[in-house]
Amino acid sequence: MTQVRTGTASSGEVDIHYEDMGDPADPAVLLIMGLGAQMIFWRTEFCQKLIDRGLRVIRFDNRDVGLSGKLPDHHSGAPLLPRMARSFLGLASPAAYTLEDMADDAAALLDHLGVDRAHVVGASMGGMIAQVFAARHRARTRALGVIFSSNNQPVLPPPGPQQLLAVLSKPAGTGRDAIIDNAVRVTKVIGSPGFPRPDDAIRAEAVEVYDRSYYPAGVGRQFAAILGSGSLRRYNRQTAAPTVVIHGKADKLMRPSGGRAIARAIPGARLVLFDGMGHELPEPLWDDIVGELQATFAHAG
Repeated sequence: MTQVRTGTASSGEVDIHYEDMGDPADPAVLLIMGLGAQMIFWRTEFCQKLIDRGLRVIRFDNRDVGLSGKLPDHHSGAPLLPRMARSFLGLASPAAYTLEDMADDAAALLDHLGVDRAHVVGASMGGMIAQVFAARHRARTRALGVIFSSNNQPVLPPPGPQQLLAVLSKPAGTGRDAIIDNAVRVTKVIGSPGFPRPDDAIRAEAVEVYDRSYYPAGVGRQFAAILGSGSLRRYNRQTAAPTVVIHGKADKLMRPSGGRAIARAIPGARLVLFDGMGHELPEPLWDDIVGELQATFAHAG
């Protein structure tokens, strides 16, 4: 297995924890994970597939999650329902920080590592951050990959009720077992019906995530950041990097309409849809997903 270089980069008032893998001389790929999700959801074996294709892989914990800095003194803003209604219309709302701030965290990490330009790949909320990055830091974006995400343009179809309720529902208790049980339940609801995973594998992942860092307060502030940025179409129109948009046809949390909206809004973007894939990266599709990313990276030279 490739050696992992670990460190912390400063971005204003917050520290960003990262792992850097592969040959530093190879083209860099910056992986950005989603709402409340730690960088380890970019599984090490998935990262290795990118490294095996001659790429340097950088993954990191977003602010307010994992081992990166927390912002407990920051408030998430006004009542949730009015903000969600504004978001449905593509409008921004007040927030302690926004997706723009999180994109600038990614730029600060590249500064820390001395990386001038990188391929940028984001999943879910990470895909939103990647969209902002690709426009806000155009000169630093070699290629863009957006996985099961959305540009939050007005009146897109909302999440499925079962999936949304699963994500928003609190655990049955405050103890470790109850929290892990809840994580397993959520994963099953939003996962990939075409690629079911054994219960013990889902639970092992949930245990790993909980034991590494459990910080639910950060999820609310990250969700407020999404609501605080509004529609991202203005950034899509500014994107010049070769782009691939990857989405699962079975994703009911972030519906495929979100991916289609991104692909329509970014000039020249390719849309790739996978049967049976939900709101996760199923291991049987890793080679296909990495292949689609690599094909897009090749267009960047």
